[in-house]
Amino acid sequence: MQGDLTHYLINPNDPLERQNEKLLRISEALMRRVEQDTDQSGAAYAQFERAAMLEDQVRQRTRDLEYTLDLLNQSNAALARAKHEAEHARKNLANAIEAVQEGFALFDSADKLVMWNSRFSLPLHDVQPRLAEGLPFADYVEAVSESRFLQLPDIVSPAQWAEQRLKRHKDRHAIFNVRLIWDRWLQVSEHRTPDGGTVVLQTDVTDIMRLERQERGKLLDSQARMLRATLDHLNQGVCIFDRDARLVGWNDKIGEMLSLPIATLRLGVDFDRLIEQLETRFDADVMTAEELRAWAHQDRGRLPLRFEIRAESSITLDVFGQEMPDRGFVISFTDVSVERQAARALEEANELLERRVMERTLELEDALVTAERANASKSRFVAAASHDLLQPLSAAKLYISGIAEGDGDDTTQQHATKALSAMDSVEKIIDALLDISKLDSGAASLDITAVSVNQLLQRLHDEFAPLAALKGLDLRVVPASGSVASDPGFLRRILQNLIANAVRYTETGRVLVGARRQGNTIRFEVWDTGPGIAEDDQERIFREFERLDSKSSVNEGLGLGLAIVERACAQLRHPLGVTSELGRGTRFFFSAQRVNGPNEMPTPRKSPAARQRLRDSGLIVLLVENDEELRRALGLLIERWGGSVLDAGSVEEARALLHDIGILPDALLADYHLGEGQDGLALVRQLRARDPALPARLMSANRSTELRQMCDAAQTVLMTKPINTEDLEDFLYSATMRGTLTPP
Repeated sequence: MQGDLTHYLINPNDPLERQNEKLLRISEALMRRVEQDTDQSGAAYAQFERAAMLEDQVRQRTRDLEYTLDLLNQSNAALARAKHEAEHARKNLANAIEAVQEGFALFDSADKLVMWNSRFSLPLHDVQPRLAEGLPFADYVEAVSESRFLQLPDIVSPAQWAEQRLKRHKDRHAIFNVRLIWDRWLQVSEHRTPDGGTVVLQTDVTDIMRLERQERGKLLDSQARMLRATLDHLNQGVCIFDRDARLVGWNDKIGEMLSLPIATLRLGVDFDRLIEQLETRFDADVMTAEELRAWAHQDRGRLPLRFEIRAESSITLDVFGQEMPDRGFVISFTDVSVERQAARALEEANELLERRVMERTLELEDALVTAERANASKSRFVAAASHDLLQPLSAAKLYISGIAEGDGDDTTQQHATKALSAMDSVEKIIDALLDISKLDSGAASLDITAVSVNQLLQRLHDEFAPLAALKGLDLRVVPASGSVASDPGFLRRILQNLIANAVRYTETGRVLVGARRQGNTIRFEVWDTGPGIAEDDQERIFREFERLDSKSSVNEGLGLGLAIVERACAQLRHPLGVTSELGRGTRFFFSAQRVNGPNEMPTPRKSPAARQRLRDSGLIVLLVENDEELRRALGLLIERWGGSVLDAGSVEEARALLHDIGILPDALLADYHLGEGQDGLALVRQLRARDPALPARLMSANRSTELRQMCDAAQTVLMTKPINTEDLEDFLYSATMRGTLTPP
């Protein structure tokens, strides 16, 4: 009995009714056993409890199964409703597609036919039976290409048409017309769906195509009449040929120009026949009759051609031929006899004129060579004379500077100061002549670099402030930031000349100097409250040796300042301008390109303690200068400041001197030109090989960019002649700051 119970319990795959039946039988069997068993151990009661527990589990499982059956029934009901709605929607979609007046078909993303209406491919009766759900698009195209209702051009096979049709199918949108037999037309349009499928619409456009053809025929008739009237009114001879080179149109002018008989100009005459009539009476320049026939009868596209033909009666015709879209061609003849006669007369006149121009040009070239030779000679003379003048001028300035700084009486010092002022004027005049010479001859080499605007304006303020204060003028320089791309020397000279003119011609009031940003440029401006410049004189002021103030002395300049400004601005491409009002003042301005420049550093200033340090340092200076007067003047000035001078006139003399005393100098001042085959830079390199940190300055009247670049490569500063005493003092003071020097 227990084995039977086990068999009933371990078979959960039975239906629910069968399981309930088994449980009832188990319960009855257990109850009977409990009633019959009189064992005192209580095993019968335990069997009863187990049966009760099993009954509870069966009841819980029965409830779970009933809940699951309810959910399943609900899902089946929902699925049935959804299926019914889908069928209803599909039926509505099919009805809507069937109501469309055009042929409609839908292919899925795999190019399989999904649905279509009865009008789709209706004109192609032999294609409709092949339409079935799942039909590939390529098979559908193949069926259409083989349809007997499709009318293809003679040169297109069904396979070629199918290939072209499949290429159009790759486009997202395509619209084209398909011609059928019996003069019928279908317009086919394809559109991609968002999921990658394809919608194909077919519209019968037979009536539209026939109506368009009728209208085109009427238009062609009207155009033919207009074309004929136009051709007859042209001043050119025109003939039109079809693709087989047969005459299909012409005007009356062609017969007059070519003197052709009426029998020759008739409809359908061959092009070669006309050429035979013309080649014996006309000569062509660049085109032969054979080449013209080959052009007319070639199979591929004809390129436009143009040539001229001439008759014995001095008639010249310009011939132009061009192909038309239908592969016919048009040839026009234009009478250019008058133009060619005029051109020949003009050519003869030009030849005569060219001979005269050539003769005059040769004369001018000779004069130009002479002028250039004289100008080059003048430039060389100015450069040589300036260099030769600067040497003794520098020595004289140094001598007078020593007198001015000496212990002489007041009268002597005043005379020395005035002499220095006069020499400064001479130096400025020489510099101006040298600049004008370089700018005129094109020998001025520009070193374009980033120039700090603030440092430049600050130095100019320091330079002109004493002069402005002497005249009682208020010189204001507005601080400005940024850098510009320019040549530092010429940019400084431009502003120097503008400020010097403003101070010179302003009697009362003030002079304002500043720079302002304008986009990618910085605009420099110099204002003054002087007498102003009349509008008629505003061009004259930029000429050489022009000074509006005739009372000015030669010491105040030769009138070259603004001429230098104009030429320098032109070469630097700094646009220059001037505005002025009589009695109220003048404003000069120019612009330079703004760039990123180095960080601006304040200009160091010498203090009394620095001057005293220089006097007490016992600085040993090696001075190498081949100009004896300049070497002596420099030596006296350096000794007055407290330095000890070892002077030499050449590189060999300097080497011998250093060898004799057995020591190296604390600083080196060397001239660049020390005689034939010698220069100061070589001496700087030799001494720095023994003392790499030796302070050195190269002296020269040569202001070229090449020399500055050589000095930069040698890490040596160029000190231009005439020697500026302040720059010289600054250099000597910086030499005392070396750690190897100890003041006594």
